[in-house]
Amino acid sequence: MRRSAGTILGLLVLGLGVTSPVTAQTFSSGSTGIDGVFAPTTDTTLALPASGVFNFTTISIPAGVTVRFARNASNTAVTLLASGDATIAGTIELSGGDGHPGASGTSFANAGGVGGAGGFDGGAGSNGTLGNVGGAGLGPGGGPGGGVPSFSAAGGGGGFGTAGQSASGGATAGGPAYGTPTLLPLIGGSGGGGGGAPLGLSSGGGGGGAGAIVIAASGTVTLTGTIRARGGNGGAPAGGAAAGGGGSGGAIRLVATALTGSGGTLDVTGGAAGQAGVGGSGGVGRIRLEAAQNTLAVDVSGVTPSVDVASSVILPTAPTLAIIAVAGVAVPATPGASYATPDVVLPATTANPVSIALAAANIPPGTTVSVQVTPRVGAASTATSAALEGSLAASTATATVTLPTTQPAIVSATATFVLSAAAAGGPVVVQGETVERVRVTTTPGGGSVVAYLTRTGREIVLPAR
Repeated sequence: MRRSAGTILGLLVLGLGVTSPVTAQTFSSGSTGIDGVFAPTTDTTLALPASGVFNFTTISIPAGVTVRFARNASNTAVTLLASGDATIAGTIELSGGDGHPGASGTSFANAGGVGGAGGFDGGAGSNGTLGNVGGAGLGPGGGPGGGVPSFSAAGGGGGFGTAGQSASGGATAGGPAYGTPTLLPLIGGSGGGGGGAPLGLSSGGGGGGAGAIVIAASGTVTLTGTIRARGGNGGAPAGGAAAGGGGSGGAIRLVATALTGSGGTLDVTGGAAGQAGVGGSGGVGRIRLEAAQNTLAVDVSGVTPSVDVASSVILPTAPTLAIIAVAGVAVPATPGASYATPDVVLPATTANPVSIALAAANIPPGTTVSVQVTPRVGAASTATSAALEGSLAASTATATVTLPTTQPAIVSATATFVLSAAAAGGPVVVQGETVERVRVTTTPGGGSVVAYLTRTGREIVLPAR
């Protein structure tokens, strides 16, 4: 049987941020205007470019028009920049897909829901053949799969702004909360876990996590319509199988010189469990509003938005971390980290355990790397690499992991190290706080996300590089 393994889905580990006093100022979105005016007159689906960034002059979405986004290969968040104003009277849709329901038999029709742009997929429901435990939802707050201690335990809800709900009377935990109020970097919601199932039945898949969007306008953002980033619902069970957990809500960030409008909606609610009172519902997402003048009066679906003026952080040269080979097979430069289309296919003669080759830059030699393997169905596992060898500018290491032999798996890597003043050319101070440690995590698309950890416990996170 041919074995396959997807690779590099970054687990972004984020922390709490702080806000600054609101002061009068103007804001520049940085839009080049190269994409011109965006003013759709009918429902539209935009294919995201590789960067996820659109550079418009103005944005105008009229009432009755819905705009959706097709995910790119790296599943980046959506960035809409305007050199002028942005008016949203219609709907922007970034919700996660619902998990597929369970059924009799052992097919994988019970897949997890697809995450919105920048969000993460739900875990697949178990079919009782590869194992009785449902697949874990993807993302930093992915809900665990159900099936322990009972085959019929439902999946946990995905977490984001709040933790996902536990399922089956606490038998399956919900996914943890993560992220910062600043929504830096911009990241979407996590998927719910798939349900567990005995042999011969298939359980419901977890709901997909909602996507993430930032709309930044040098002028005014006027919102009278809806920006919706709801988590997908978990899939319903079949027979004696269990339901999937709901995906978490997503992320909405609005940045402008002025925010205004009334009667609109910013919706980042989590998805419902596939069976009420049994499966875990998804946690809510996050909303961030940044403007010098803010008179926005809209429904925020029970979430307290983070409010501030726009700010920027200038930090030292960022470290990078990448998985470059699995069992000697090279990893593509821009991996997609998809169960459906593996980035690496291993020969059938490959034997466990296998080696994971890692490459790093600006990470001190001697640092070890944590490598996580998340199979399509079943519990994830973690291994620690040998210490990085080489120079600060370029180092390598190898980890040994066991890959599933009957299904694809997604592999991610994270390194955390102490930042020495000597190596950084002096103490590193960010937003008035001294940085002590740095965490680097791989992402889809081959980039890295860097979190700077301060002495007070804050995490200041850079966008993916």
